[in-house]
Amino acid sequence: MSQRPLVLVVAPGDAVYRGYCLRQVANAYDVAVLTTGPLTWEKPYVVDHETVSDFDDVDDLLSAAEAIATRRPFAGVLTWNEAHLTSVAQLAERLGLAVTTAESARTCRDKAASRAAFAHHGVPSARSVATASLDEALAVAEAIGFPVVVKPAAVGGSIGVIKAETAQDLAEAYAFATRGVQLHGGDNRTVLIEEYLSGPEVSVECVTHQGVTTPVAVTRKELGSEPLFEEIGHTLTADDPLLETVAPIATAAVRATGVTGGIQHVEIRLTATGPRVIEVNGRIGGDWIGWAVEQALGLPLARIAADIAVGVTPDLTPTRQEAVAIQVLYAPESGRLVQRDIASGFAETVGWVHGPAWLMDEGDEVLLPPEGDLDSARVGLVATYADTIALAVARRTATVNHIALAVDDQR
Repeated sequence: MSQRPLVLVVAPGDAVYRGYCLRQVANAYDVAVLTTGPLTWEKPYVVDHETVSDFDDVDDLLSAAEAIATRRPFAGVLTWNEAHLTSVAQLAERLGLAVTTAESARTCRDKAASRAAFAHHGVPSARSVATASLDEALAVAEAIGFPVVVKPAAVGGSIGVIKAETAQDLAEAYAFATRGVQLHGGDNRTVLIEEYLSGPEVSVECVTHQGVTTPVAVTRKELGSEPLFEEIGHTLTADDPLLETVAPIATAAVRATGVTGGIQHVEIRLTATGPRVIEVNGRIGGDWIGWAVEQALGLPLARIAADIAVGVTPDLTPTRQEAVAIQVLYAPESGRLVQRDIASGFAETVGWVHGPAWLMDEGDEVLLPPEGDLDSARVGLVATYADTIALAVARRTATVNHIALAVDDQR
């Protein structure tokens, strides 16, 4: 039997978005997973496995975890799946393996609770009010002042998030956010009306161990056209001077939520009055951001999360100095995807391309926002890396120019 500690990973996700996370953990630990179906891409990384019917049923999770423990005890439990952070935190509590409380996980998931925590602790954020009807939303928006942001209180991935410039825009925006709640649920099923924060958006990738938060990287985000807030690209460099500016605010935001352990992805807007927090996500950032931190700094965040889960103090000393540019690939319009490929041999020849990894196959239907969301709109991801951010971005441009995406819009 292996002498490495066993780590339980709940809801490992799919290979494209989260394959690198399972690889990072398996490089240092033996891994058991809980999934809702048979193992597929996870097989090379896993030594034990149980299925559950519902990731949000804590009793179901506990039964499956205890079944694994009868064969071999595990030392820690974690997830990087946004939708199941609260239930997995509850599972960890019931197993006596919690590194933070379920209540703090719920505070991160529930944006209304987060805003209240930020206000209580004096963390610069946005004015925000939960609403239960369009009439109430209109009254709140007029009190805050247009433009406003309308969003589900507990849905990730910018799903259902939209800007309303005027009172005339609000009904459509409220319906859009409500649809996001209906489709994706969450810990809080209300719709928030929030002050619009103008300025560039970044995220701060943080590690918290025994209540001490260390910001390790800052990711600069590229967003699509308003009124939506689709993330279409990210850049990250090991020596970004912006980290010194945003780190104290990110640390204060994590402290306000009550989180005492794990990885946090803290989103911030750089406004004219200074950095202001959008939200604290109690997990590794999506869109390959965790992979970018490993590529740029040599810090494998998923393995670090496993270290924290089993009670090992993580080593946060950077071992690399690179820059990464990520591109989310969207089709040019809605329709049936008829082409998605990269010029033959390009990535292999240049040696600085990661991917592309495809989320859709030719023949699939693409539905762009606002009718669709990231699950129906994204075709794939690709990234490039270099010694400097300027060169990484230039390489990304060259790579995208070698990628062909086409749809047949005759639906």
